[in-house]
Amino acid sequence: MGYLRIFSPHPTKTGDGAQAEDLLLEVDLRDPVLQVEVGKFVSGTEMLHLAVLHSRKLCVYSISGTLGNVEHGNQYQMKLIYEHNLQRTACNMTYGSFGGVKGRDLICIQSIDGMLMVFEQESYAFGRFLPGFLLPGPLAYSSRTDSFITVSSCRQVESYKYQVLAFATDADKRQETEQQKLGSGKRLVVDWTLNIGEQALDICIVSFNQSASSVFVLGERNFFCLKDNGQIRFMKKLDWSPSCFLPYCSVSEGTINTLIGNHNNMLHIFQDVTLKWATQLPHIPVAVRVGCLHDLKGVIVTLSDDGHLQCSYLGTDPSLFQAPNVESRELNYDELDVEMKELQKIIKDVNKSQGVWPMTEREDDLNVSVVVSSNFDSVSQATDVEVGTDLVPSVTVKVTLQNRVVLQKVKLSVCVQPPLELTCDQFTFEFMTPDLTKTVSFSVYLKRSYTPSELEGNAVVSYSRPTDRNPDGIPRVIQCKFRLPLKLICLPGQPSKTASHKITIDTNKSPVSLLSLFPGFASQSDDDQVNVMGFHFLGGSRVTLLASKTSQRYRIQSEQFEDLWLITSELILRLQEYFEKQGVKDFACSFSGSMPLQEYFELIDDHFELRINGEKLEELLSERAVQFRAIQRRLLTRFKDKTPAPLQHLDTLLDGTYKQVIALADAVEENQGSLFQSFTRLKSATHLVILLIGLWQKLSADQIAILEAAFLPLQEDTQELGWEETVDAAISHLLKTCLSKSSKEQALNLNSQLNIPKDTSQLKKHITLLCDRLAKGGRLCLSTDAAAPQTMVMPGGCTTIPESDLEERSVEQDSTELFTNHRHLTAETSRPEVSPLQGVSE
Repeated sequence: MGYLRIFSPHPTKTGDGAQAEDLLLEVDLRDPVLQVEVGKFVSGTEMLHLAVLHSRKLCVYSISGTLGNVEHGNQYQMKLIYEHNLQRTACNMTYGSFGGVKGRDLICIQSIDGMLMVFEQESYAFGRFLPGFLLPGPLAYSSRTDSFITVSSCRQVESYKYQVLAFATDADKRQETEQQKLGSGKRLVVDWTLNIGEQALDICIVSFNQSASSVFVLGERNFFCLKDNGQIRFMKKLDWSPSCFLPYCSVSEGTINTLIGNHNNMLHIFQDVTLKWATQLPHIPVAVRVGCLHDLKGVIVTLSDDGHLQCSYLGTDPSLFQAPNVESRELNYDELDVEMKELQKIIKDVNKSQGVWPMTEREDDLNVSVVVSSNFDSVSQATDVEVGTDLVPSVTVKVTLQNRVVLQKVKLSVCVQPPLELTCDQFTFEFMTPDLTKTVSFSVYLKRSYTPSELEGNAVVSYSRPTDRNPDGIPRVIQCKFRLPLKLICLPGQPSKTASHKITIDTNKSPVSLLSLFPGFASQSDDDQVNVMGFHFLGGSRVTLLASKTSQRYRIQSEQFEDLWLITSELILRLQEYFEKQGVKDFACSFSGSMPLQEYFELIDDHFELRINGEKLEELLSERAVQFRAIQRRLLTRFKDKTPAPLQHLDTLLDGTYKQVIALADAVEENQGSLFQSFTRLKSATHLVILLIGLWQKLSADQIAILEAAFLPLQEDTQELGWEETVDAAISHLLKTCLSKSSKEQALNLNSQLNIPKDTSQLKKHITLLCDRLAKGGRLCLSTDAAAPQTMVMPGGCTTIPESDLEERSVEQDSTELFTNHRHLTAETSRPEVSPLQGVSE
């Protein structure tokens, strides 16, 4: 804003604010101030003056004071001595006794376009362009080597001698520089360079004794200490983002202390690379200095980006409190027993009445409700979609939050299953007063050309509720699920009478017209087609739903096995809602066909093959990267050699290896996309298999939850932890505990490490065995008392389901068993061997 302020801070007592007399001078310079330095900038005197750098102007001021009768009567004035109007926009500056001059300081200004302008006090000396310049970096002057040190946009620390700058070609003749020969002696040549691999925030040059001088460079993630010749003395990797730093003298011989502030409001003190002290600041420091104020040495002065100036010191205030001596007395155990019984009675009463902790109306703190619009957006919000159709619809979802008490840090996160996408998934709120209502809306659409595994979304709100004992608030989370409409990803399509995959769902009620179940997916004029309905997913696949006119069956069929899931799930949900509205309470669905494990295993093999392929590609990419770096080292050695040697086609080999690395990286990226898509299909098929097992064995909600936890333990599949090994471990645990047949199986130890398997045969065997045990009466539970031998056969599903009469096919009894490795019953039951899907003869 162009204000220059000079402070002389006084120590204040705890609780006192800033004192008015601390501000000595405030001047409006009317131009933004880039940098302020103090030095001998005026000719004819060695007094200190103030140099202020603006974007187009350099001003030098003298500061003078007039004593008053009282302390706050002192007056300070700032007088302009001279100024330089700059032809180029300035970035930063440095000063020093360039060239070894005595008794005065020269100023060097770096412009935005890479020109170094040197001013000898009141006169302009010369200007030089830095070679290969792109963006300006920090600039510092080393009086020991008489050179300027900066960090270029190539992420290299570069040093230029002042003598080389002075004798180089003038900046006005820049166009002639390229035409000059190397031997002319006027080319601006760098003294030394060091590649640090990152941008620098600041450079500081310190020399606390005559023997050693160091160049300190603060990078974005590392902190470097260099020698005068550019060699690294030491470096420190930082785990946080630094904001400023200051090297200062250490009491230990041969070491240097460094203050480094970061964006986490912390100030760290390092002795070389060892952390000696860390302290919390009330603000993010953008500048830090150490000074002596009012005879108090070592005062740390920090400045925040919003102008907060703080003077502090390391250490803690002494504690003058001393605990009094405890009088020793003999214990009366009888009194202790009586007191203990009273306390236990109080605890017991409290536990009976309200639990261990007094419970508050947690649900009343914040009410979250979600409303999904019944119609599509008039203008679709879908952007960057990869679906083949011309127009991808989007639907608006509104989330309403209503608080009862004051809440802090309220954040709403919304998630849906990919490839569904949200226009915005993060929201923040302020509930500073009770009984506020806030509503946010966003749109959901299908981004990629395959079908999601679920149409359910989740809105999660995290907040803190402040209490009397904890003003910062108790963190809490509340969530609300919502269901997206089927029409968001699906269009009415032409039904197909033939398909590769089909399943049939039985019900115990008379068939319902598909027109009333799926309004909007069929036309009322087609009375003869009311029992057949086609669905066309935006991803391209088609599903057909058929309802029997005479029996109580529904057939779902498709060319892709995993596409059956969403329509089957939607059908059962809509049937349940339909009969609930009719007042029917005993409606139930069942499945008595053969379990489609073979189709499920094919999807598992496809997913596992992509994982193995991705692992091979990453190993190959790693090998090519090692080869690429080795060739780079060989080339670098050749280029640095004083006696040039032939490259022996190393450059051709480097180019070929580079192309291979790029091609392999593209292949890895493509394989990861295919793997993610395959995992989504696998999740859809897994949901379908769990649903069919639940309908087949009439499992309760708790048992289905155990199956879901075992089959769907991961939200995301990675190379380090994949679906196959995780599910295999979970199913093996179920077979070892609640579904075990003998104590010998319970004694088996599972593999404690989850590693990617060699193949999927073991997993498929365990899934088949799990279904087999369930068919023989196994009961899913998590308690240990259920781990008893299961030898009972449940008489569920007595006959094999015939084909639907919709295709007018003859009814054929399927006598094949469900599982290829079906185990026989134990001899102790003295029952004939049966299949779980055939009749049980006593």
